Amino acid sequence: MAFNSPASARLTRRRLFQLSAGFSVLATAACSSTQESPAANTALPKPDGALGANFNADPDTMGWDELQRSGAKWVRGFTAMPDLDKQDAAENPTIKTLLQAADRRYGTVLSLKFPYFPESHKPIPRPGTPAMQADLARVDKVLPAVMDKVDILVIGNEPFIECPQSDWNNGALNEFYETVAAHVIKQRKGKTALYMGALNNLEDPKWTGAGTERWMKYVRDTPEIEGTDIHPHVAAPDEVQAFLDYVLPKLGGKKFLVTEFSLVQLWKKHLSDRISAEYAGKYHVPEDTKVWQVIRNALHQPFPKPRWDDFLRTSPWFESNKHFLTDQMTKFRAIGKLAVATYGIDQGISAAKGADFGPDTPPWLLNSVFARATVQKNPDGTVAPNYAWLEQFTALQNR
Repeated sequence: MAFNSPASARLTRRRLFQLSAGFSVLATAACSSTQESPAANTALPKPDGALGANFNADPDTMGWDELQRSGAKWVRGFTAMPDLDKQDAAENPTIKTLLQAADRRYGTVLSLKFPYFPESHKPIPRPGTPAMQADLARVDKVLPAVMDKVDILVIGNEPFIECPQSDWNNGALNEFYETVAAHVIKQRKGKTALYMGALNNLEDPKWTGAGTERWMKYVRDTPEIEGTDIHPHVAAPDEVQAFLDYVLPKLGGKKFLVTEFSLVQLWKKHLSDRISAEYAGKYHVPEDTKVWQVIRNALHQPFPKPRWDDFLRTSPWFESNKHFLTDQMTKFRAIGKLAVATYGIDQGISAAKGADFGPDTPPWLLNSVFARATVQKNPDGTVAPNYAWLEQFTALQNR
């Protein structure tokens, strides 16, 4: 994966960055921060081509130490709006963590998730209905807690995934999110920027149509909205380009976010592959063992880091794509319209359910910067990095 230079130059840059910046971050973390009291960033980060850490809805699996070690200056999470029926916004785990991050001078991105499908199988609410009013009441719980505190508020998480397909192109999805956006705009204040998000599966023509066209028109024509979010979870690196080809011509002068992106669909296609002969021989594993079985075994009993690294290193489908993070960030930044991208920081709560991992399980855990679920902790008790990603992530902070 090129970083605007040949591989040898790229490695040199990474090595120089580790020496000049990475070690200073580690020293800061060791000397002046703890899990409860992380060291603050020295300068407020800017939403201009930044790469941050995404914890989705699992803030408990992200340690402040991991942010320090990775050099991350931005943090992103989402919250499911029905959760606000059960707790105050300030006590919601995602919101609470983001507010703590804001206090420590991290840039913060909060996405509001309205999960109407597949959770409830209900149609998305129409404006003026009691169901719509219930969602707006939930929004009203969130806004006082986060407005002028988080840097970016994203209206929606993955709207087209989180509502029935029948509502994609009949105006219902757009009316719902435009109503929510108008409600938020009326209460917007201070530094908080508003984005609409996020579009998925744009590499597949079935996921574009009247709904996505109206979505982008609303983003472009609404002055208070600064852009849209995209989530390219793809089966090949080249498929990310379809997202850019669709969104960029429709943005006008606006920007875009990429708060989730990965090759999870590519990894999933190879879960039923046989492991490499090299790995099987080195670790005395039957040669007909499948990739998904190795992952399940690591979830049941985490591997020493060298063994996990060997598993991925000897898997051609992973090794040949291990520079995806740098390649995509280079591409996103070259456009000049990227505000913030965020990448999975740790394997998440769901990854711990090793008994449920099978050949059809989305292997999100292969994407993450750290690997608390599949790899044994470091001798000092800190979470071990996943294979391939930490060095790239850290190097990409140096811009």
